[in-house]
Formats: sequence, C-alpha cells, structure tokens
Amino acid sequence: MPMPYATIAELPDSVRENLPTHAQEIYKEAFNHAWDEYGREENAHRVAWSAVKKKYRKDEASGKWHAAG
Repeated sequence: MPMPYATIAELPDSVRENLPTHAQEIYKEAFNHAWDEYGREENAHRVAWSAVKKKYRKDEASGKWHAAG
C-alpha cells in the first residue's frame, strides 16, 4: 500500500467519500507527517482524523462534515 499519500486521490475511500476537499488535504498532510514520525499506519490514521476534527465537525443529523466555527 502506498505510504505516505502523494495526492488526496490516494486517500482511503472512507476519507474521500465523506470529507470536503480541504479536510482531505488536512488529513493527507497530517497522515504523512505522522507516518514519517511514527511509521505505523494505525497511529498515522488516528493523528490524521484528530487533525481534521480540529477544523471540521460532523453533522450527526446529515452525516456531512462542515468547517467548525
């Protein structure tokens, strides 16, 4: 599997199909940084989702992600 991700097109379907483009970019950058730092996929995905959640919130009613604040 290609690690780190070169483009957002390489992100997992669950990320690409649910997050807005900017959030996907945040995810990719955070994942790649965490991958370089820790070298473990599980940790890198956890860090990436955490980074997204700092800027975006999921609307529980619609299931869509929106910029926070």
